[in-house]
Amino acid sequence: MEISNRLTYWYLRNKRDLPWRKSQDPYQIWLSEIILQQTQIKQGLPYFNKFIEAYPSVFDLANAPLEEVLKLWQGLGYYSRARNLHETAKFVANESDGVFPEDYKGLVKLKGVGDYTASAIASFCYGEPVAVVDGNVYRVLSRIFGVETPINSTPGIKEFKNLAREILNKEDPATHNQAIMEFGAMHCKPKTPECDSCVFNDKCVALKENKIKELPVKIKKAKVKKRYFNYLILNSEDRIILERRSGKGIWNGLFQFPLVETEEPIKEEHLMKTEKFQKIIDGQKYTVELFNDKPVVHKLSHQHLYTKFWILDCKELPHEGVGLDEVLNYPVPVLIENFLNEYLPDDYK
Repeated sequence: MEISNRLTYWYLRNKRDLPWRKSQDPYQIWLSEIILQQTQIKQGLPYFNKFIEAYPSVFDLANAPLEEVLKLWQGLGYYSRARNLHETAKFVANESDGVFPEDYKGLVKLKGVGDYTASAIASFCYGEPVAVVDGNVYRVLSRIFGVETPINSTPGIKEFKNLAREILNKEDPATHNQAIMEFGAMHCKPKTPECDSCVFNDKCVALKENKIKELPVKIKKAKVKKRYFNYLILNSEDRIILERRSGKGIWNGLFQFPLVETEEPIKEEHLMKTEKFQKIIDGQKYTVELFNDKPVVHKLSHQHLYTKFWILDCKELPHEGVGLDEVLNYPVPVLIENFLNEYLPDDYK
């Protein structure tokens, strides 16, 4: 209880004023937690406000077209979160009359809701004594207790969850859970922790043993994969070709230009000879120009995309296109959004 008391003491004096902390509405808490998965608060907060304004209730979100939801999500990345968000909203609205499950066991069954998110909603909304463990909690616990088990290993996940349970204030799990996460985010930071003024500097193992920089331990990920994208912007009379991306890879459900992916950087003459290029152009007459001399490097967690945009002015499009004045209404990856902001005339923005 001593650790929880210190965390609460710090939290009540230092916590940030965030909109979802003023509510116990499970819809708002759930929405905030999904948005903040793999996203910092400063980036996620504007999106939370946009979603609450556009969809004040779970019914509003459930009734919205997926395309509209993806467009509002644009720029946050990890778009499977948005698709899961929409599916769960439809389930809660249509199958549960808008009522979210009221305990961890029910919440964790929802699509896109894992252990951490279910624990957060259950403790924040319903006072259920379940411990949250996120990146901030891993860092705080590993440093205070000197735990060197890798946080992304099966033994580590189990050990840290048990440790989080041991120190949980079961009388007030909501405040405790928010306190330890906030403490990790604002005070026990990854690279610049404020150890001199820390409420745990008398008992922190990492501080005593000079291991602040070494903890938490994380197993290194596999090597980042390089991919080479060649987007074809087929343009005729201010109309261009857009197509919906499908499959289980990145950006499923978003729109993009016709794509030729190659195993290495490619020059114009070689690009035009590829079978995929010939299939896309479908015999139409065109002139081609490379929009960006240097590839745009778009970095994702597990892969880096080296992207060239090829402008093809066609006499006719091979199939129906989208007006330049409409293209910004479509949900697209931020990589393509950035290109459009450069490519489109001001009248179309």
